[in-house]
Amino acid sequence: MSALGRHILAEFYGCPQEMLNETEQIKQHMVAAALESGAEVKETVFHQFSPQGVSGVVVISESHLAIHTWPEYGYAAVDVFTCGQTVDPWASCNYLKQVFSARNMSAREIKRGLFDVEVDYKPAVNC
Repeated sequence: MSALGRHILAEFYGCPQEMLNETEQIKQHMVAAALESGAEVKETVFHQFSPQGVSGVVVISESHLAIHTWPEYGYAAVDVFTCGQTVDPWASCNYLKQVFSARNMSAREIKRGLFDVEVDYKPAVNC
């Protein structure tokens, strides 16, 4: 069995500060990134912080895309988590790098739900 999901953790550096503080524009870009990957968008929630910064989530049938921005640093942290074989999370990341005009992107992929490997599982203890 392959992984249940693919989780991309991406960091965007060198983005224009004003772009990372525009809630509606960020929401539009995140929805477009989901569609670019082949995902089906279900819901969105975005919040504008004071004095600056935006956090948001795009819920997709295949999981989610999330973002948090630090305009003062020209930085955005993005998660793209997809399940199944039909959605390409890297397409979302590459799209966002372009639309956020990031000078650099650092990203890594984590496989989620690996049941074909032995896992040292210890149940959570309620405190």
